[in-house]
Amino acid sequence: MRLRNKPWAVKLVDEHPESVLQDPNPEVKIDWENRFADFSRPLEVEIGSGKGQFITTLAQQHPDRNYVAIELQTTAAGIILRTKLEKKLDNLQILRGDAISIASFFAENSVDVLYLNFSDPWPKTRHEKRRLTYKDFLKNYQTILKPTGHLEFKTDNSGLFSYSLMSLNNFGMVFDFVSVDLHHENEEIVTKNVETEYEHKFASKGNPIYALHAHFK
Repeated sequence: MRLRNKPWAVKLVDEHPESVLQDPNPEVKIDWENRFADFSRPLEVEIGSGKGQFITTLAQQHPDRNYVAIELQTTAAGIILRTKLEKKLDNLQILRGDAISIASFFAENSVDVLYLNFSDPWPKTRHEKRRLTYKDFLKNYQTILKPTGHLEFKTDNSGLFSYSLMSLNNFGMVFDFVSVDLHHENEEIVTKNVETEYEHKFASKGNPIYALHAHFK
C-alpha cells in the first residue's frame, strides 16, 4: 500500500545517509562492513518493511544481530528511520531500493535470514513475475543466503500462499514450518512471533495468517 508523502520523512532520510542507503548503484558493491557497528553479527533482511514495526522490533529484541530493512517508498523509509533513531538501533540499516536488485545488494552467502512479510500478492496472472516468491526472485535469494540460511514468509492472502508453496516446492526448497493459521499454533510459536502492522490489522479482524519457513537444499 502506497503511503501519503510526508515531507518530514523525506527530509529526515536525506539528513541521515549513514542510516539510509538510497537507490544504490547495482554495479557498486555496498560496504556493509562500515555501515554496521559490528559486522561479525548474523545478518537478517526484510523485503518490503512498510512502517517497520516488524524489523525494528527484531532489532531491539536482538542487539547481537544485524538487520537491513529494504523499502521502496521514501516515506516508509523515513518512518522506519525515525524509530531507529528514537530507539538507538545501531544494528539496523535501511535500504531504499527495489528488491529486484537484491542479488547486487549483498555478497553471495552473506545473509542468515530473509523475511517476506505481507508482500503484494499481484493476483493477476500477467503479473506473476512481480511476486516475491516467483522463481527468479528465489534464484536471487539462493545466491545471497548462507548455506545454513533460510526464508520466512507470512501473508493473509490465501492465493499468494498457495502460489508460494507451489513455487518454492518446484524450486526444490525444503519446508521447515508451514501454518495456515499462525496465531492459533502452539503457545511457543505464537509467543515467538513478531507481528507486522498489517498482520495485527488482519488478525484482529479474525483473518487467518499463513506462514512458512523454508531453506534451499
